[in-house]
Amino acid sequence: MSETTVIRGIDWLVAWDTAEAHHVYLRDADLAFSGGAVTFVGKGYDGPAETEIDGAGRMVMPGLINVHSHPTSETMRKGVTDETHSPGFWHSSLYEHLPVFDPADDEGRMACLKVALAELLLSGVTTVVDLSAAFDGWLDALADSGIRAVAAPFFRDARWYTSDGYKLQYDWDEKAGRERFDAACRVIELARQHPSGRLDGMLSPSQVDTCGESLLRDSHAYATERNLPWTIHAAQSVTEFLEMQRRHGKTPIEWMADMGVLDERSIIAHCIFLDHHPWLHWSSNRDLDLMAERGATVAHCPTVFSRRGITLRTFGEYVRRGVNMGIGTDTYPHNMLEEMRTAAVAARVIGESVADLDYLDIFNAATTGGARALRRDDIGRLAPGARADFVVVNLEHPAMMPVREPLRSLLVVAAERAVRDVYVDGEAVVRDGELTTIDLAAESERLQRAQARMLERVPELDWAGRTADEMAPMMLPTREAVS
Repeated sequence: MSETTVIRGIDWLVAWDTAEAHHVYLRDADLAFSGGAVTFVGKGYDGPAETEIDGAGRMVMPGLINVHSHPTSETMRKGVTDETHSPGFWHSSLYEHLPVFDPADDEGRMACLKVALAELLLSGVTTVVDLSAAFDGWLDALADSGIRAVAAPFFRDARWYTSDGYKLQYDWDEKAGRERFDAACRVIELARQHPSGRLDGMLSPSQVDTCGESLLRDSHAYATERNLPWTIHAAQSVTEFLEMQRRHGKTPIEWMADMGVLDERSIIAHCIFLDHHPWLHWSSNRDLDLMAERGATVAHCPTVFSRRGITLRTFGEYVRRGVNMGIGTDTYPHNMLEEMRTAAVAARVIGESVADLDYLDIFNAATTGGARALRRDDIGRLAPGARADFVVVNLEHPAMMPVREPLRSLLVVAAERAVRDVYVDGEAVVRDGELTTIDLAAESERLQRAQARMLERVPELDWAGRTADEMAPMMLPTREAVS
């Protein structure tokens, strides 16, 4: 029989009110869990407890759900793609820089992955969707970290490339795309059978413009058959929007809706350039309604786009139109709490009003919105029967004081600095602010060496043969010190 742990006298417990279907604060409350699941939420727990923890000076909240991340590549781009310019592609660095600044080997991908997972756990993420190219050791590394992970191995029919820095070209190979799809299905089944019990899978055709109709239909059908989520990058650049119009005479969202792959299991990242976006000056305003009508989710990842002056128009408007919203970190830093703050600030700046959204909208997206996207009702909330995935916040941290509205203080001010403990399936993966599963210092050193290997080969991959310093200049001139 599993042992029971109870956290007693929690100052602020973010609990789930099942009858009203929303989060509530409970004061001076107890939380008990056993066998990886929550068994009690409320006042005065009087059942058995082998372990008791004092909850005074603490807030306990549900673990955060990251519905879109690329942890096996993005971490290595820190200090490189922070503000790279790509004037030929409408503010987007996707087509010119991402294929060049990519890990050179699986050792680098593993270092990227472990550093990213460490950052996610330290910022309160208990469930992550990992969109990556599968490689040896990937699933075991996800499991060993202690996080709850959804493996979403990439596949596509075409790759992007440019030969001049302004014209987007596609190298199509549908046979290879089908082989990658078949391989992804095998990896997904391995994830679902993993002995950790914390891994699952998701179908992930890479981008709407790199996949043909057959691949999208068949992958969505497989997701439906296995009752899995299905995700794709779409409406993420002006270049892509215009390309899809050129091919099909439809917006990316309309094209997916017409072929039947836009529904309640579909998670669309990043869904910025819909037909209402002012940069497009399009004549219709139908995409948002299609998203809401079909029940699809937006995976919103504001940080990487805000670096390039791009924002959703707006988070609050998507919520008001009835679109389910989830939050993802996508790129570095893999700091979910900072990502949530950026989402709120960007929405209010572009919406020109504090009333565009509430921080509660953001918190819901990172908890129950993410759970809905993943087709689960046992994560993203704290209620009996839910998984024991939760975050303990130190209310005595100076950034959290004075304590009046603890969730808002966490998101607006303190972020990961106040995260004390993180539990997944009732197991502590962060204790007293320290990781229990990953040696972050050692992995960071491996990442440093892997980035150097990546930068060395940049001239071989860039269409113009440029060096990393030419493509991503340093902020200041670098000189040797002299005596």
